[in-house]
This record gives sequence, C-alpha cells and structure tokens, in this order.
Amino acid sequence: MWSAADDAELAARVRSEVQEDPSVLLRTATAIAAGRGMLPPRAVTRACREEVELIAQVPPAQVKAELERCLVQRDVDVALEWLHEIGVIRLLLPELEACVDLAQEGGRQHKDVWAHTKQVVKQAVPRPAVRWAALLHDIGKVPTRTFTRSGVHFHGHAEVGARMFDKILRRIPFEREMAIKVRFLIKHHLRSNQYSESWTDSAVRRFAREMEAHLQDLLDLSRADITSKRPGRRQFLLRQISELQGRIERLREEDARVPPLPPGLGNAIMEAFGIPPSRRIGDMKRQLEEAIERGEIEPHRDEAYYVAYLKERGAPPPETA
Repeated sequence: MWSAADDAELAARVRSEVQEDPSVLLRTATAIAAGRGMLPPRAVTRACREEVELIAQVPPAQVKAELERCLVQRDVDVALEWLHEIGVIRLLLPELEACVDLAQEGGRQHKDVWAHTKQVVKQAVPRPAVRWAALLHDIGKVPTRTFTRSGVHFHGHAEVGARMFDKILRRIPFEREMAIKVRFLIKHHLRSNQYSESWTDSAVRRFAREMEAHLQDLLDLSRADITSKRPGRRQFLLRQISELQGRIERLREEDARVPPLPPGLGNAIMEAFGIPPSRRIGDMKRQLEEAIERGEIEPHRDEAYYVAYLKERGAPPPETA
C-alpha cells in the first residue's frame, strides 16, 4: 500500500509532469483505456485534477489526436469516466459534460445520458469516426429534453446535436472528410432504428441511397446504440438492423443482375403514345430510371406499370409531321 509520504511524492511528481506537458492528462487516459481499465493511484488522479486547467495549453490538433487514441481503445468507458472525474470533459467538451446525470427516463437514474454514452462508445466498432459519433451522438438531448405525462422526450435531438458538433469543430479541428462523416452519423443515428418489415423495397433502396458512403458506419453505430437491459429487447433490435442490412445487400445484388426496366418497355411506350422509334423513347426510359433511383416507383414491374406512370406525368404527345 501507498504511505502518505509516497502519495505526496507521487502527486508532486505528477503535478510537475503535467505542468511541463499538459497532454500527460490525455495520455494517462489512453493508458487507462488500453490497460484493461486499471485506474492510477488516487494520488495521481488528485494531482491531475489539481492541474487540469493546464489542458487549455495543449494545441487543439494534439487534443483531437490524443482523444482519438483513447477513444479507439478497449476500455474507453473507464477512461472517459476518469477524464470526467478530473475535469477534462468539462473543459474540452462541455456539451458532453452536460449529459452527466441527465435522466433519459423518469425515475431511472442509471439510464442517464452520460452512462448510456460511455456504453455506446465501448460497444462501437473501434473505427475513429464511429467512436467519435458514439461519443457525441446524444449531446443534442440536453437542450431538447422535455417532460410530459407520457415521459421524457428529446424531439429533434439528432439534428440539434449535429448543429452542436459544428460548434465543437471550432475548438477541436477534424479533417474535412472525418468532420462530414461524424456530423452525418450524429444527425442520422436514429434512422436505421426506424426500420420495420413493412418497408417496401423502394423504401429500403431509398434509405441505402440517402446514407450513401456512410451506410456501414451508420449501421455499426446503430448497433452500438442499443443498450437496453429489457429481456429480449436488445436481441430484437439487433436482428432488425441485421435484417435491414441483409435486405440492402440482396437488393443491390438483384439490381446488379437484372435491369430495373422490362426489356419490351420501348415497344409498349411506342404503342401507348403513338411514338415512332426515336430518341424520345430513350428519354422516357431514362425518366423512369431516374424515378426508380429516387424511390418514386418500383423496379422490375411490368410494362403497364411504367406506361401508367408516364401517363400520370403527362408524357409529351407524339411529334407531328
């Protein structure tokens, strides 16, 4: 065990190290996260807390790099709690500090946003963008929390959180592509959890198209965001996300094999509108393909389905001689 003299000597040495290089505070958190969550002696924590204001001297780019190294470690949740305890979260990410003790459900303190956030970060795949999004995905709950007879609500918190991230970018610099991805993930982190079996194939295609290059990261964040302890609830939500991903993959394979429009459609259009073979047939087919991409109509239907759509859209009359 440490004696009082040992504690004092250790604390003095740590204070001296932090004064010389305040990034020691962040590197200590990384060591905790990478060291199976083993906390340093209390004297170290106390000394770090006493010198925490010096974190303001660390260049913003270095703050971002050091935090990122910590975020991708296995026991990041323990390190995050330590950073909160010594005051680093309060100084660097006050939006996140505000989540501490913010109840998500009436009368259930263990469901506060901070505890949920730490669990989501730990559960997320250790890709930097996903871990950053996991860390900040619920900061919008602070300004949007409302109480009604039906419970606690956070309407629009994802969109608000994305705007709050814009302000964080003024303090902590992210590479442009990383910033775009993290903001996108924060803004849309609820989307895949809205999926149900009733979604049509067109709705699934539209979802995949709107999520674009961020799709896999979003699905992984959605999986990490499931922290329910209710029996069967977690398994149900995980299956739902897996089902959505499976449908997206199957539809992509199907669309790659089979053209979205039937092969005899050109003849059906000519007959329905009295149009001779011409460039106009190709223009009308492209109009249909674009409508499929937008999710307005379904692919792989018969000719009559697409002719009816063109008629509803007021396809141009035949050219006159």
